[in-house]
Amino acid sequence: MLKSKGISKSEVLNAIAEIPRHLFIPPEFDSHAYEDKAFPIGEGQTISQPYTVAFQTELLGEVRGKKILEIGTGSGYQAAVLVHCGAELYSIERHAKLSQSAAKILQELNLNKLRLFTGDGTKGLPDYMPFDGIIVTAGAPSVPKALLSQLKVGGFLIIPVGKDQGVQKMLRITRVEEDPGYKTEMFENFSFVPLVGEYAWKA
Repeated sequence: MLKSKGISKSEVLNAIAEIPRHLFIPPEFDSHAYEDKAFPIGEGQTISQPYTVAFQTELLGEVRGKKILEIGTGSGYQAAVLVHCGAELYSIERHAKLSQSAAKILQELNLNKLRLFTGDGTKGLPDYMPFDGIIVTAGAPSVPKALLSQLKVGGFLIIPVGKDQGVQKMLRITRVEEDPGYKTEMFENFSFVPLVGEYAWKA
């Protein structure tokens, strides 16, 4: 399914195939857990469809041994994929209830090469910068400057951006040199829940 949609990296395909997605969604959706669909997970948030998770992960390039920041832990599914692919992951979630639930599932799966935080993801994690890559799992009206500043030179920021809260364009922003030095690539449209924080949509 994912191959037919253009996903080609073997480590990403293997991660999607091996991670038990049903553990990350409410039990009432168990019979649909492996369909290419998004599902609500509480707190007004969703678990992205496998294609979206795979697409964002593939845009990050090689993550094995790399220091990656995820904005929006949510259910923990995207985090599981990144850790399975070998990333050293830092993930921040605004909702403490979701962060706690994700931590429990990830621990049960023995995916321990990560650190979880609760807070405003639009500010990133300046105490742990710089990062080789940053992935944002919610739609933003613009790119938070705090995240750009926390990238290493050569690092990628993957973020869905759009003024319409229903549709965003996926961007890959590369830090090519010290400020100012960023290159932006645009990819297809996606639909994410709004990124909420000081530097994004207001609640």
